[in-house]
Amino acid sequence: MRFGIFCSGGDAPGMNPCLRAIVRSAIAAGHEVVGIRRGYHGLLTEQFYPDSTGEILMGLRSVSNISKLGGTILHSSRSEEFRTEAGLKKAVDVLEKHEIDALIPIGGDGTFRGAVALAQHWDGRIIGCPGTIDNDLIGTDYTIGFSTAVHTAVEALDKLRDTAESHERLFLVEVMGRHSGYIALYTALAGGAEVVALPETETNVPLIVQHLQVLKARGKQSIMIVVAEGDELGGAEVLNEDLKKAGCPFQTRVLTLGHLQRGGSPAPEDRILASRLGTFAVKAIIEGETGAMAGAVKDRLVLTPFTDTFAKHKPVPEELLELLQTLAS
Repeated sequence: MRFGIFCSGGDAPGMNPCLRAIVRSAIAAGHEVVGIRRGYHGLLTEQFYPDSTGEILMGLRSVSNISKLGGTILHSSRSEEFRTEAGLKKAVDVLEKHEIDALIPIGGDGTFRGAVALAQHWDGRIIGCPGTIDNDLIGTDYTIGFSTAVHTAVEALDKLRDTAESHERLFLVEVMGRHSGYIALYTALAGGAEVVALPETETNVPLIVQHLQVLKARGKQSIMIVVAEGDELGGAEVLNEDLKKAGCPFQTRVLTLGHLQRGGSPAPEDRILASRLGTFAVKAIIEGETGAMAGAVKDRLVLTPFTDTFAKHKPVPEELLELLQTLAS
């Protein structure tokens, strides 16, 4: 059997360890692997990852020493052409031309939506791996890259706290999460933030200001507010202006971490998760499975149909919201 692997959408720390696991597991089982560069766009334009001899098949050495690297050696992109009927048919032609029997896409909900569309035109097997820092896919407790993104954000929070203490200021730190508050909530809890603003919860400005005034009266000298970019008020800059208008008792500063959260060497948790899911995806395909995402739920490896992974919103843990409120009071 010949496997095709690619990364699509936003990059995530841990994609490389996942690639390594897929390549080595497939080869160990006696199969071939083709690395497709630049996601669905690379599939349509036949951009393959060459080995040392220039062949399109990846070998064991193709993935040596990549687990520590951020990003993806296959590169990633998005493709408008692939969204069209003509693009899907072209993708099938390319897969058949290069005798690819199965695909393992690594990415988020957009990647899996593409896999669902492709499966309507192609009879090959497809099992995906959840590579996204947002942790917004149902069917896995954590996605590949989430742990590292939180670690990066918490490290920034810790450093900002030093400056906030020195100048007795409030910092609003905006993290990624257009539709999901996972990064913001975990960052706020691990970083000891006093307030978090999420897409899943109402951001009550008067109530926040009241809370800040109580903290100020107690002698609190620095404040950290973590804001998900998808907060319903419009992000950290908007919330900052609203807080000032409502009588915020602290001087404020805003910092947007942005794409910084996507980079960096993957944390051990992401390397291990990526290795487990990549190997599990290969095993699932060999056993005849298709149309699903490989995930880990309560430390058990499971398959979830692609459509179920993005069919509804993955809620943030209510108990963690309550814990943050208790610790910040």
